[in-house]
Amino acid sequence: MMMSSFHFRFDNSYSRLPPRFYAKLDPTPVPGPGPIRVNPGLAELLGFDADWLASKEGTEVLAGNVLPEGSEPIATVYAGHQFGGWSPQLGDGRAILLGEVIGRDRIRYDIQLKGSGRTPYSRGGDGKAPLGPVLREYIVSEAMAALGVPTSRSLAAVTTGEHVFRPPEALPGAVLTRVAQSHIRIGTFQFFFSQQDVEALQLLTDHVINRHYPAAAHADNPARAMLDGVVAAQASLVAQWQLLGFIHGVMNTDNMLLSGETIDYGPCAFMDEFHPDRVFSSIDHQGRYAYGNQPSIAHWNLANLAQALIPVLDSDREKAMSQAQEAIDVFPDLFQGAYRRGMARKLGLKELKAEDESLATDLLGVMAGEQTDFTLAFRRLSELAKPGGEQGLKELFEFTGAFDAWLLRWRQRIEQDGQSADERQKSMFSANPVFIPRNHLVEAAIRAAVSEDDFSVFNRLVDLLETPRDYDPALSEYARPPLPDEVVAQTFCGT
Repeated sequence: MMMSSFHFRFDNSYSRLPPRFYAKLDPTPVPGPGPIRVNPGLAELLGFDADWLASKEGTEVLAGNVLPEGSEPIATVYAGHQFGGWSPQLGDGRAILLGEVIGRDRIRYDIQLKGSGRTPYSRGGDGKAPLGPVLREYIVSEAMAALGVPTSRSLAAVTTGEHVFRPPEALPGAVLTRVAQSHIRIGTFQFFFSQQDVEALQLLTDHVINRHYPAAAHADNPARAMLDGVVAAQASLVAQWQLLGFIHGVMNTDNMLLSGETIDYGPCAFMDEFHPDRVFSSIDHQGRYAYGNQPSIAHWNLANLAQALIPVLDSDREKAMSQAQEAIDVFPDLFQGAYRRGMARKLGLKELKAEDESLATDLLGVMAGEQTDFTLAFRRLSELAKPGGEQGLKELFEFTGAFDAWLLRWRQRIEQDGQSADERQKSMFSANPVFIPRNHLVEAAIRAAVSEDDFSVFNRLVDLLETPRDYDPALSEYARPPLPDEVVAQTFCGT
């Protein structure tokens, strides 16, 4: 494969691990790559020239036709529980890691091509990505970043000039350039645990500590300190999902990163109408990954990570099992603490005291009964936090009479909280976005691109979601809930 003269300043630590951690291979060339979008802010963070990435030569690199200098392309191996069922070998079936770079923030990042062709882990698939799922991941991952949620990012998207066959359709193909602090998954540890490869588990543990939890290296038990860090990161992450009404849709152990970032935006969705049992994924037939189940599923996933770490937690198996149990037992409290702090901000309180628990749960109960829009309810509440502090959202949403008793309780509580109205509303606006990647907006952007080769709808939506908290009534079309004929009942993986 040709090499580009453009230098990405790669420093590829994962490819320095033993060969059983990955397969070396080049991306599959595509016939006619074309640019869709380059993310200039992320390019700047990574030290890349966004204009060059959008050029013809840059597009060839982003499509996988040309390798940048210093690249050592690999597909990584892992295992995982998928909808609770054990799969002993998975891996990057349609993604190739080009290498790692150190960003301007001194953080190490993976640069990965998703949709770059078949690998040894494709399990009969073609390794390609249709255009729709690439656009969905770009939109939602960048929206999550703007909302302050730890997440993989989208550096660029390109078309491939070929069609991807997903019976009964032939769909335009695309490649996403995905960026994450690493792609090491719970399933990566599970793979080597299932292989009884203790040496690999230790190497992987040392790698993760060095890369993500460097303070753990100085602990009495570094592996335990790393596990504690992962548990805390996941508790915080899932609390942020719950506070935004985000449903991941496919919380398999191979889709949960040790770095604590959100990844694999397949059948994901943000709720419109609130209900704890809400499911969108077309493949989640039993509701395993419903909104209300996400905290307990994260806990279950972490228990599997703890089990995989037993060989490196202590040479005495009983002590190791005790260490693992202690580490995962704190997850519920860590999650609840993060959730309570976030809910306090959403409700305009300095803290959510024990006596305030019912204030939050009763609000969600009325919202579920009234089929209330999750995002607009909290945003409208933010407007009500300050007399005269409205931004025009009343035209889109107002609380029904079913909320009257609750609103009276809330007003009485915020009067006792000790914040000024200005402080309260500013805090609430920061915690309660008005613009989210609603399903019908995402689908409209995908439909225009796939059916009409029109990427303007996609680009407008990505631009708007860069500032999710700043309401402009002129953009109310992007804030409103879907009309009845726009409702998206199911989302799809796109594999």
